Amino acid sequence: MYAPPKKKGPRRNEAQFTGKVRLRTGDAVRVIAGKDKGKEGTITRVLRAEGKVVIEGINIVIKHEKPRQQSQRTSMGGGAPTGGRIEKAAPLHIAKVQLIDPADGKTATRIGVRVNDAGEKVRFAKKSGGVIENG
Repeated sequence: MYAPPKKKGPRRNEAQFTGKVRLRTGDAVRVIAGKDKGKEGTITRVLRAEGKVVIEGINIVIKHEKPRQQSQRTSMGGGAPTGGRIEKAAPLHIAKVQLIDPADGKTATRIGVRVNDAGEKVRFAKKSGGVIENG
């Protein structure tokens, strides 16, 4: 009986990010590497499995969208087809960003975790030692 040869190609299962993601949504960060180096923004999304963050106004890419009938996009239907060039923020690896120190609002700092007097884990800025508010 004939058996077709097995396909040889790239593996589909991508490796999961195993590092620590201490950044959270709403943190003010500065980009330290890449085309947007030196720019600052606020995190809008954290992709923990990939080890990436989405920052508003940073790493903007242009997506070309083909015009489609409005009835396919919404349940209401009708209207003119929309499409064109859409700008959106693409994910950026967490190694390329650093938290802006909340104590002075200027310097970039690393993040540490320690247990406070109440027995809760809190994030702190390694440069100033100040506690970073969660939220």
